[in-house]
Order: sequence, then structure tokens, then C-alpha cells
Amino acid sequence: MKSSTTRKLRFLHTIFAMERDLIVGGQAVMEGVMMRTPSAYAIACRRSDGSIVTTAESLPKWSDKYKWLDTPVLRGGATLIQSMALGVKALNFSARIYEEDLKAREESEKAKTGDFAAVPIDGTLDKDFLKAPVKVIMPDKKERAAKAGQSVSAVGSIVFALGFNVLLFIVAPLVITNLLFIGLGWAEAPVIAADASIWETIKAYVWRIKLDSFGSWIAFNLIDGLIRMVFFIVMIFSMSFLRDIRRVFEYHGAEHKTVFAWEKGDELTPENADRQRRQHPRCGTSFLMVVMLVAIVLFSVINFETTWLNLVVRIALMPLVAGLSYEVIRYAAKKESSAIFKAMTLPGLWLQNITTQEPDDQQLEVAIRALKESLKLEPSEVRNAPIGERELEVVV
Repeated sequence: MKSSTTRKLRFLHTIFAMERDLIVGGQAVMEGVMMRTPSAYAIACRRSDGSIVTTAESLPKWSDKYKWLDTPVLRGGATLIQSMALGVKALNFSARIYEEDLKAREESEKAKTGDFAAVPIDGTLDKDFLKAPVKVIMPDKKERAAKAGQSVSAVGSIVFALGFNVLLFIVAPLVITNLLFIGLGWAEAPVIAADASIWETIKAYVWRIKLDSFGSWIAFNLIDGLIRMVFFIVMIFSMSFLRDIRRVFEYHGAEHKTVFAWEKGDELTPENADRQRRQHPRCGTSFLMVVMLVAIVLFSVINFETTWLNLVVRIALMPLVAGLSYEVIRYAAKKESSAIFKAMTLPGLWLQNITTQEPDDQQLEVAIRALKESLKLEPSEVRNAPIGERELEVVV
């Protein structure tokens, strides 16, 4: 009797421990949602004919296989890199579905207008048959080559995105802040020769950062960080006016509402999800705001006169910034009702008024389908554990 009770207690402890580690997150994609659980992910997209197409796969965390990646700070960088890779994979899947729908619509339009070529068919003697509109689809070598180059294209997209972000959020704010300090007289102005060319003049202004004290450098990094935040907010706000991006933001809202319904133990239906808020305190938007704040503090201890050295060190320290930000969010999330957590996530919640929009029932249905497909690949003891015992750390 005693051993039986002990086994039951151990079994319940295992279930509850797994539930505490059950991370439900996701990402909005083109006409769809990707949902991630600890051991799997699923993508659901709405086709133009109204059907929902899904794909799902087991995908354990890297730290489950490589225990050293679960080290504090390192685990933040590993999680971020794996999330980026999965995000690109999800976007590629949704883009392929979108292209297939677009191609199908084009073919349908051609069929309606009778836009086919008269193609002679070998082996027939019927002249009238030769005149009939016949559509012949031959294998497209270019299409096969395009599929072979999809991996290269994906890598190219990642490289371009990283380069663009470095230029916009690291290089530009640093240079602008330097010029602003020189213009306001807070930094030493360069000496320009009378016969200097335009390029030499520009180089003199942006090549060096000459500040007279450590306090000035702290102020420099504060303004540099504020400019970075302004760039980010302006970019997001501008993108929200694009119709396709607004659709993605609506699916982002559907993702959040679905996760809220799951957290509360409600049945996953569009009606239950629709009642939830669309601003989630642990959204990736909040994480990005924390990253920017941590960067301001960390970069304040870096002080090189040469601009390019500041750029190199800032780029090199980005994994450390991401890792520290992850630990800050992780620590604060343990006490979600604390004033510290609320203060940290408040800027992200404000920004989600832009990055999330109210979804319709069809979009909620897609998000729910993605979560259900991902949960199917989780161990049954986790899926079927009592709702009231779920303590979820949600990252969305």
C-alpha cells in the first residue's frame, strides 16, 4: 500500500513538474499562426478556399540535448537563435501556401477566360480536335531549380535581415547621437582642414567620439538607446498601415487570445478565445523592449574613441544582451504580479496596441488549430493533466 501511494505521488510530481515547464508560445505568419510547445511546433494557415492546412513536427529544445546550453545567460542566446530559425521556417511555409493559392487563382482566371493555346496532339487524325483548346503542363526546369535554391534563399534572407537590423538599430543611432552631441557642443568637434573633401569631412565627424567624462558617455548611451527605440516604434507604426502586415498583426492578436484561453483552462473555441485580451505581458514585443533597456546599461560601460570599435563591440555583445534580457524576463516572470514585472512589461503592452489587432473568428480558429496540432505531439500525461495545475511560462 505504501509503495503504491509513493508511486502515485511520484507520478503526480512528474506531471506537475512537466506542467510548470510547459512553454506555449508562437508567431503570426502570412494568413496563419505558428504555435510552439516544449517538444513540438505546428503551423496552421488559411487557404483562399477557406480550408486550413497544417504541418507539425517534434522539436525539443536544444538545452534538452545539450545540457550546457541550459546555463544561465547562454540559454537565452540559444533560445533566441532556435526561435529565429523556427520563425524563418514558419514564414517560409506560409509563403509557400500563399504562392500556391496565388498560382491557383491565376490558373482559375485563365480557365474562366479560355486563355489556352491550341496545341496539336500527336497521334490523332481529327482536325477539329486539333483546334480544341488544350492546356498542357510540362515540368518547369526553372521551378525545380527554384526549389533547390530555397535553402540558399532562406539563408540570404536571414543575412539580409541581420544586416539591415544592425545598420538601423546599431550603426545609425550611434552615428546620429555622435553628430547630435557635436552639434550641441557636448562633444569635441573635429578639426577640419580647409581643403578637406566632403568624404574627409564626413569621416572626421563620424569616425571618432570624443567625450570629456564618463558621465557624458552614460548620457550618450541613454540618448543612443532612446533613438534606437524611436526607430523601432516608427518602423512598427509605419508597417501597421500596410494591408498585408495588418493581417499578420490580426493573427498575432489571435495567437495571444488563444494562449490566454489555454492558460485559463478554457475550452479552445473561437468564442472563448475572443473574450480574452490581445495584449500579453510576455510577448516577444516586451522582450525586445527589455533588450533595448539592457543594451543601454551594458553599452554604458563601453567607451572607445573610435566609432568602428564601438560598433564592433556592440555587435559582438548582442548575444550577451539577449541572454541577460532573457534572465531578467525569466526572473521577473516568477512573480508576475510584482511591480517590477509590470513595469518591465508595460512598454511592451503599450506597443502591442500596434503589433496586435482584433482578429475575427476565422483567424482565431486557425490559431486554435495550430495549438491543438502542437499539443498532439506532447506526452499524453502533460496534455491530460488537470487544468487547475497548469503553471505556464508563456513566451509569445
